[in-house]
Amino acid sequence: MANLTESARKMLEGKNFVYLATVNPDGTPQVTPTWVDTDGKFVLVNTAIGRVKHRNVKKNPNVALAITDQNNPYNLVVIRGKVVDQLTGHVADEHIDKMAKKYRGLDKYPNRSPGEQRVILKIEPTRVISR
Repeated sequence: MANLTESARKMLEGKNFVYLATVNPDGTPQVTPTWVDTDGKFVLVNTAIGRVKHRNVKKNPNVALAITDQNNPYNLVVIRGKVVDQLTGHVADEHIDKMAKKYRGLDKYPNRSPGEQRVILKIEPTRVISR
């Protein structure tokens, strides 16, 4: 496990989008821009159960993330890692509301589909590169 650098933690805690790369079943890459969070040790990405990125990490937990500072796109952090846990239920529901507050200033996530179940992908960094 690689430790998150201070600059990586600040980028993850900021209102910056991360580009999450997963591996499709045929071996091709799949990239999704998404909201991101950290607990200081792990990278946290909240998604809906059954979406492409969730299906992909169930089969291959290896991921890569790229994040740039919204105010200075030359400030870059790249993280390689592995999904080591998936958190569902109340904790994932509360987390997506936290992300809606961070990114949109809303108390509740407004884009939930009927019956949608949320999952937090807990990513352990294996390599962290800051530029």
